[in-house]
Amino acid sequence: MRVVIQENYDKMCKWAADYIADRINSHKEDRPFVLGLPTGSSPIGVYKELIKKNKAGEVSFQNVVTFNMDEYLGLPREHDQSYWYFMHDEFFDHIEIPAENINILNGMTDDPEGECARYEEKIASYGGIDLFMGGIGVDGHLAFNEPFTSLTSRTGVRDLTTDTRIVNSRFFGNDPEKVPSQALSVGIGTVTDSKEVLVLINGHNKARALAAVVEGNVSHKWTCSALQMHNNAIIACDEAACGEITVDTYKYFLDIEKNERL
Repeated sequence: MRVVIQENYDKMCKWAADYIADRINSHKEDRPFVLGLPTGSSPIGVYKELIKKNKAGEVSFQNVVTFNMDEYLGLPREHDQSYWYFMHDEFFDHIEIPAENINILNGMTDDPEGECARYEEKIASYGGIDLFMGGIGVDGHLAFNEPFTSLTSRTGVRDLTTDTRIVNSRFFGNDPEKVPSQALSVGIGTVTDSKEVLVLINGHNKARALAAVVEGNVSHKWTCSALQMHNNAIIACDEAACGEITVDTYKYFLDIEKNERL
């Protein structure tokens, strides 16, 4: 596992955007580059940087296919808190990606399990995901794989914990009851099947989660800890998130990364 520590959130996002753009630009296969994407507050800065790069001609999304991590069950895509709406508002509407290359789970499906199975099949039809970017919750959940979700889970219906609904209630008028109680989400196994995984961890409130990912045991209590078993997992974090890791761990990763360009 690589841990790339940046001074602050903005520099973390710049590094992550540079890394993603480099991977897209160096993709030489005939098939499209397949990119997994998250929602939430952490990736917004990365999306802004990628938009800048796209408009400056530094990266093209014409040959990129995207798969989003999750979607609330029961929210129409036009709802301003749906992840379909978020992704288009924050990213897709600002880059030249073909609409048919965008894949987001359908939260209004009449067959949630079937929708999830089709999603897995479509990912497989492209040969898998080349790079999956993600963020984690304060309890270490990756996508909507809450604590104690199987580390081999696939895309499926997830019940959201009270804690998650409380955290997300800031987008729903601070009323946890307005936050959907279920979501469709890729599984931990879906993410770790990707050739590369890049997870963003920023802020003091994510410090315990970062320590669990980097220094803790592999455990379904911290679903993000499954990244320890991945051959090409990268954590991009800011200084604020490093408060719970040991000094020696912090120094080690700064030292090992000092000569890396990306």
